[in-house]
Amino acid sequence: MVTATAAKPWLVQKYGGTSLGKLLDTICSSIIPQYATGHNLIVVCSAFSGSLKASGTTSLLLQCIAYAELGVDAQKRLIDLVDVIRDNHLNVLGAFTSAPGQATVPLQIFEDTASAIKKECESLKRFLLAAQIIGELSPRSKDRVISLGEKLASMIIAACLTSNGTLAKPVFLDNIVAAAFGSSIHDQVAALERLGPKFYHVLADQISARIRECGQAIPIVTGFFGIMPDSLLQTVGRGYSDLCAAMCAVAVGAEELQIWKEVDGIFTADPRKVPSARLLSTVTAEEATELTYYGSEVIHPLTMDQIREACIPLRLKNVFKPSGSGTIIYPSTNDTTPISPISPLSDSSESPTRAIAPLSSFMLKNGYHGAQQERRKPTAVTVKDDILLINVVCNRNTKSQGFLTQVFDRLERNKIPVDLVATSERHVSLAVQSPGDPGALLRLKEELERFGQVAVSPNMSIVTVVGHKMRNMVGVSNEILSALASSQISIYLISQGASKINISLVVGADDALAAMNAIHSEVLKIPTQREQENRFIPGPWLY
Repeated sequence: MVTATAAKPWLVQKYGGTSLGKLLDTICSSIIPQYATGHNLIVVCSAFSGSLKASGTTSLLLQCIAYAELGVDAQKRLIDLVDVIRDNHLNVLGAFTSAPGQATVPLQIFEDTASAIKKECESLKRFLLAAQIIGELSPRSKDRVISLGEKLASMIIAACLTSNGTLAKPVFLDNIVAAAFGSSIHDQVAALERLGPKFYHVLADQISARIRECGQAIPIVTGFFGIMPDSLLQTVGRGYSDLCAAMCAVAVGAEELQIWKEVDGIFTADPRKVPSARLLSTVTAEEATELTYYGSEVIHPLTMDQIREACIPLRLKNVFKPSGSGTIIYPSTNDTTPISPISPLSDSSESPTRAIAPLSSFMLKNGYHGAQQERRKPTAVTVKDDILLINVVCNRNTKSQGFLTQVFDRLERNKIPVDLVATSERHVSLAVQSPGDPGALLRLKEELERFGQVAVSPNMSIVTVVGHKMRNMVGVSNEILSALASSQISIYLISQGASKINISLVVGADDALAAMNAIHSEVLKIPTQREQENRFIPGPWLY
């Protein structure tokens, strides 16, 4: 039986919904038990998902909310969808029970869990049917609905681990905000505005107490935490489980935070689009944040803020290759002793305990030079699709000094965030994510036309080149522009200077893939797959 002891270091592992949906047996029967032998382990779970997010539990719960807001006319569809959610989780539990090697497991554990799943789904059904009468749910009520996905996942994972002899206990965080700041929404909002990012530090203290209440059992923590004063989805977004894992790591002073996905780690480019993309052993926290914002699904920015302040390294690992080292992100600190990979699943005969290596040599080996970790070439290139380019030319009746203020006021009013901006005295170009509400774009265009000429260009993409301290790389901008020119790719907007570590360009959506490949080979200096293959073509050798 795995127990938590003071002698073991803490390790936090977060598993995404797709990983749990595909490899629950491997995670609960192999990965978690093996890591738990040498660590006090905390597991943070997302809601179960399938191959597509649209079929995942969170997406289905969002659809339930939509049916509730349609009123009683959608009652049957609502009831049927809640039953689908219930049956999906019962099927997951049943599949684990019937897996090879589970024949001797006491069925009481799974029967109790199945009963709890049915009870939670019936409670949700009653809540949503009541909401159908008024046809509206508040943001906090929506949070309550969304929280069910992680709650059901944590119950199933705890049951699966316990059935294998690894004692585990689900930990629910859906009332943690009220426990920390009181039940008054006004007090919670005031605390969030007053504390800013430190708001999550207070929540980490609450999480610490709940984790330690688990005693010898492994805490299986819901990735959902709340209920936030303005809705968790609105405040944090869909990456909230990453932030929850970071708070857990901060709460116990973890040795490392691991986020398990279905990829080996961070690559120099999306390997699905650039076949020659290479796995990166490490990136800086700043690079990881930029890659996430500009299209790569790496890590939530608030997650990086939490672990950076606590000096906790973050590692991305692959559930399909548990023995791999993945990509490690060290916090920006003067610490000179990074940790070698924590992997009891490694094929190496060395002890899985921490081996210390000099930080400077490790970073130098991976292309980071000196105390400022400057790079001599960019680290990665990424693409953000579904972009609109908005060009506004100020008319002569509008004062130029108030022009930008009015433009951004209209963007804020229509809740359209700006990714990139380039300005002159009477002209501004904006790259924005295409809004989900088509009406928002029409309203924005009408409002902007009151003080200028407006042109909207759809079907654009942002290509972003990321590299730590890239502003100091002499000639890198020329290399990027030359690579795109050689591929006959037009550039509609360029942004550099606001960030020290990226150069972003707007190109046509049809040219985005070619732009990424051109930059990857010509600027990052990584040969294309064809060039690599040509090196090994046998010739008519003479012996």
